[in-house]
Amino acid sequence: MIAGRYTYLERYKTVTATGIDHFAGQMLTPAFLDYWFKLAKRYSATDIKRFADHKRYTLMACFLLETRQVLLDHLVKMHDQYLTDLCRKAKNRYEQKHRELRQRQKKAVDIVLEANHYLLDWPPEQPLLKAEFWQLVDEDEFRSSLENLQAFKRLEERGYGDLLLARYPSLRKYFAQFIHLPFAAEHGNDDLIEAIGLVRQLDSGNLKKLPQTAPAAFVPQELRRALKNQAGTLNRNAWEAGLALAIKDALRSGDLYLPQSKHHVSFWNLMLSETRWQQIRISSFEELQQPPQHEVKTVLPQRFHEAIAQAKEKFPFDNFAEIVDGKLKLRRYDKVAVPDAVANLQKVIDACLPSIRIEQLLLEVDQRTHFTHHFTPIQGESKPAHFYRTLMATLISQATNLGVVSMSASVKGTSINMLRRILHYFIREETLTAANTELVNRHHALPLSAVHGSGTLSSSDAQRFGIRASSLLTSYYPRYYGYYEKAIGIYTHVSDQYSVFSTKVISCSPREALYVLDGLLENNTILRIREHTTDTHGYTEIIFALCHLLGFYFMPRIRDLKDQQLYKVDRNHDYGVFTPLLTKTADLNIIEEQWEEMIRVALSLKQRTAPANVIVQRLTNSFPADRLSKAFTNLGRILKTQYILRYLTEPSLRQTVQRQLNKGEYRHKLPRRVFFADQGEFTTGDYEEIMNKASCLSLVSNAILYWNTIKINEIVESLRAQGEMIEDETLSHISLLPFRHVVPNGTYFIDDL
Repeated sequence: MIAGRYTYLERYKTVTATGIDHFAGQMLTPAFLDYWFKLAKRYSATDIKRFADHKRYTLMACFLLETRQVLLDHLVKMHDQYLTDLCRKAKNRYEQKHRELRQRQKKAVDIVLEANHYLLDWPPEQPLLKAEFWQLVDEDEFRSSLENLQAFKRLEERGYGDLLLARYPSLRKYFAQFIHLPFAAEHGNDDLIEAIGLVRQLDSGNLKKLPQTAPAAFVPQELRRALKNQAGTLNRNAWEAGLALAIKDALRSGDLYLPQSKHHVSFWNLMLSETRWQQIRISSFEELQQPPQHEVKTVLPQRFHEAIAQAKEKFPFDNFAEIVDGKLKLRRYDKVAVPDAVANLQKVIDACLPSIRIEQLLLEVDQRTHFTHHFTPIQGESKPAHFYRTLMATLISQATNLGVVSMSASVKGTSINMLRRILHYFIREETLTAANTELVNRHHALPLSAVHGSGTLSSSDAQRFGIRASSLLTSYYPRYYGYYEKAIGIYTHVSDQYSVFSTKVISCSPREALYVLDGLLENNTILRIREHTTDTHGYTEIIFALCHLLGFYFMPRIRDLKDQQLYKVDRNHDYGVFTPLLTKTADLNIIEEQWEEMIRVALSLKQRTAPANVIVQRLTNSFPADRLSKAFTNLGRILKTQYILRYLTEPSLRQTVQRQLNKGEYRHKLPRRVFFADQGEFTTGDYEEIMNKASCLSLVSNAILYWNTIKINEIVESLRAQGEMIEDETLSHISLLPFRHVVPNGTYFIDDL
């Protein structure tokens, strides 16, 4: 980890030393920079030398500018990961020592109490002699008990901080260079900038010791006891460790940023520019179908009271929830109603699906959809000989996790170089997205797809995979992989027709809610998603607010629903049966105050000025200090309350949520089947390689879905022709993703194409 940070710091210094600062980068749009950066990455040094001067220099300038931005983002991520891991290890060691000392402390307390009883019961007229006391109490045991009690007291008071400080030498090795990155701060965070300047002066020798007036409010409570030494001067180790932790948190919230980075810039630099916003400000309310600012405090309460009235009307007729002594009581969740005929029909379909090798399935699907036409070369590259078979083999090598080396041994007449050439020049983010869009659109047009849904409802969830390599994405996931093993997540958006329309590789550590909007906003398929559901990990109040402003109805399945805090919009209004539940009041004033800024954020998300997860993370981490985040949170509280009351009183809504989440969870079985090599674990830490494999896995999953849907439709029509009565309602419960008939391993392309 330390070596990796040094490497990235050295790379950043090298790029900066090229003089790229003098290039007029402000004249280039982010999209232009990104396009030329990705193009330059695909060319070798030999390729670039062949270009004319103007193209060569443009390529390299864009590449260096974008590389600097990416490196700064990587350095921020590595700092965050390192300190998170450092705190995790210190916390684990603290808990381990706490358990050990707690056992000894119990015995020590008994010994000390017994000794004190002897003292208290000693006759007042009889002198207490040391020798007599030690005859009653074992001296060694007593002294050991006192040491154990003192150790436990110190551990309780400053043990965690001491363990953090014990790791300071490791932190210092790279922090001395990290602190020289070009930081800037939002208004109100001058103490951080001052502290960063002090560290730089101390490191350069311009300052001999840390001044007593150095800002220290940012030092966390765990380190405060160690902040001053016995002489009363500031302890630099504790102060600097506190600064490192404060920088991590400030970079997450955006209070501290790097103007030259890609994503860790000032918050409003992620939004539509002020000039552009003023041009479209008036029309934005109509585009998002939201009221103007002066109507907010009228429209929101009106909608809220209408929702409450509907819930009050339905509440007596649904026994899912009841209110007892002012508390919400819920019975067990409804089971999704499944007709008896479904199980029998599913067995017949599973038995009738013919076994097929994965490469043959892809060939048949491509004959119908021509999805491979989207795998076009980058500029200047031509299609090699045996392109079609090599392309299919490369896609399978990624989707199955075999890799090009193992795949070359499994396909006759296909070399590693042939596969690598296809992977390098043809299988890219944009070509994979286009091919997958083709499959989703073609599947949507199949008659059987409409039986399962209209393509307007979706769900999203992360599936975890082990990873053996070091990566910025990796994180510990003890729930499934133990304390020492790391994992990553593949976060997919699945439609009610079972198709995957978005795939993103994410870390397991942050909340999944950060990534809910990415798939919805980057959806380029024919599907017009209007409703979206997640499990509890995908829900926050800010997501409720943003989904509402963007025109999506958010309906998560929330764990511990009965314990959720519900809000009202008017503290003096009588909400009838729900009054005992609505114990707090949302702040309409701050929503009205920040309404235009909220609309600007929503429109920026819609126009994709920055990845949605970056913006959501800023809003989430800056709450509760930032007024804009407070406004989003309060709007989300209103919408969450409306949704929960509807969820409590509408069985159809609960069943819709449950059925869609079941589809997403069932689909996870298919990737496990296909992604079989290396025990289903990633062996690379490179983001682009991981993302390529994840996208190929989704592509192949959608191809299997398309093939299954056609075959299942043929089976059903054949049964109907034989006189079987099969209703669409029954068919809507039949899974389109059986997978045991698909053979993903073995020798591929046995028959020459």
